[in-house]
Amino acid sequence: MPNSARRTVAVSIWAVLATMMIGPVLIAGASPYLAYRNTAYIVGGFAGIISLSLLLIQPLLAAGYLPGARAVTERKWHRWVGTAIVACVGLHIGGLFITSPPDTLDALLLVSPTTFSVYGVVAMWGIVLTAALVILRHRLGLRYATWRLVHNGLAAIVVAATVTHALQIEGAMETVSKWGLCLAVAAATGATLIDLRLIRPLFARRSDWRNHGPDADKQKAGE
Repeated sequence: MPNSARRTVAVSIWAVLATMMIGPVLIAGASPYLAYRNTAYIVGGFAGIISLSLLLIQPLLAAGYLPGARAVTERKWHRWVGTAIVACVGLHIGGLFITSPPDTLDALLLVSPTTFSVYGVVAMWGIVLTAALVILRHRLGLRYATWRLVHNGLAAIVVAATVTHALQIEGAMETVSKWGLCLAVAAATGATLIDLRLIRPLFARRSDWRNHGPDADKQKAGE
């Protein structure tokens, strides 16, 4: 493929991602619901929306799918985006707590009557555990394969819980853009996990078998 065509494809991919991530935030900013909310609630709510948007690009950075970026750069951005997600979740919970401490405490204690609160708390603890594993990985002495398996498992839980949490809330986010973003986040995460945990290891095993299996020995003997 010519360089100009590659650039066009890369720009198109980044444009689609930017639209899917920024669009729902801008549409939510025009929601009439905001007129009846205080500043803390609005900041907390938008922190949650931004966190959901960041979950779209996070698995793509981890798998190295994004065009025009080097592997080292993508790994750095993956860490920075992860940090941003943790910060947004903190702002989300803080804003809701300032607005209504009893409701927030009920949600954190899993005694809230609303089901979306349960999924939100599950997503929160998944993110907290993920951050703790990243920070304590070397102290815990986890092997990279084990750490990555746990990390991927927590990512699946966080995305599933976050998407369910967002879809059950009727708030500032517009319905169509919210569904589009949630489906995109779920698809990106699911495709990445299938690729990293199933497809790539399968091809790696096949390549290893070709290089070190019985047929490889016969070929070497024939040579």
